[in-house]
Amino acid sequence: MVHLVVVGGGIGGLASALAFARHGHRVTVLERREEFTELGAGIQLAPNAYHALDRIGVGAEVRARSVFVDELRLYDGTTDELINSMPLTGGYRRRFGNPYAVVHRTDLYRPLLEACRERPGVELVTGAPVTGYGQSADGAWAVLADGSRVTGDAVIGADGIRSAVRGQLLGDGEPRVSGHTIYRSVIPMERVPEELRANAVCLWAGPLWHFVHYPISEGRELNLAATRDDGAVTAVAGEAVERGTVLGEFPELGETAGRLLRLGHGWRRWVLCDRDPVDTWADGRVALLGDAAHPMLQYAAQGACQSLEDAVLLGELLGPQVSADALPARLAAYAALRQGRAARAQLIAREMGRQVYHPAGVAAKARNAELSALSADELHGKVEWLHGDREFQRTA
Repeated sequence: MVHLVVVGGGIGGLASALAFARHGHRVTVLERREEFTELGAGIQLAPNAYHALDRIGVGAEVRARSVFVDELRLYDGTTDELINSMPLTGGYRRRFGNPYAVVHRTDLYRPLLEACRERPGVELVTGAPVTGYGQSADGAWAVLADGSRVTGDAVIGADGIRSAVRGQLLGDGEPRVSGHTIYRSVIPMERVPEELRANAVCLWAGPLWHFVHYPISEGRELNLAATRDDGAVTAVAGEAVERGTVLGEFPELGETAGRLLRLGHGWRRWVLCDRDPVDTWADGRVALLGDAAHPMLQYAAQGACQSLEDAVLLGELLGPQVSADALPARLAAYAALRQGRAARAQLIAREMGRQVYHPAGVAAKARNAELSALSADELHGKVEWLHGDREFQRTA
């Protein structure tokens, strides 16, 4: 048994803590906030996420809170034309071994948190902001804002896109501001007219903007997310915004999607950020995980999925027989195995935003023609490397 100090109590941090504890290790999770909670709204979980959740023992609990959607629909957002639809039922599930689903972030987070609380080897600490780390030949420690230390055999930085652990390990400054602003709202499904309800993820793509909606919270709510490529240069997170401002940002939206957008209320906005892929995730007894290692834009719907993959693979590398002396080599192996796949997901997310979600004019017509010609089997083949992988380390 070794003692692992996990910095960050988000999805990646809790998933890794659970993965480590299931192999008999002692884990201390340090959360900067005063309670363990997850902010945000809906997220999408592909089969690779459920493969990971099964391997850390919470797959059934997350499935019980999930909405299993029938298809991914892509529309031309200005004309309401359906470009194509990827079916997610029979053939898809047989091919990839698990469903595709959508959840409220808390419906993923709570099962992870409850499982950690039930594990006697996991200590959950709140009000513990970490500013850096240190290490020696036989241990590592997280440095808290008050100067105190939490010491273990290794430190795992799962503290998000503005990770203090990454800041010390890489010194690569602030995240890259994408120039895309996303507006989010969650509304009761009872407010949505029957003819506008669909058991699908619906994406309406327009020139330099897109709008996505899907059911969450076991179908009781509808998640709305509208994004504009507006050249924003300053990061914003969860800022309240007036309904009229949101509606004014999407005047070209077609009739059907426009009706849904007008249902939104309590809007908040974020300016999306990511980072370039890097080759260094580990420094001796310290390693990065999740958004601290590979923050990505939402366009491939893989941020949470890739964090879960990290947790599972690292947990399995740090199996029950690992010694404290072996940790630096195991952390380096984890980084080498995961970097290529995560980097590909980061870059694919950017390209999907450019080529699928936001093209205009001739480029949009070319997108429509190319994607409308693809069969269901061809669409499944496009995502097989991402959705169907169970090893979590392939790069092609």
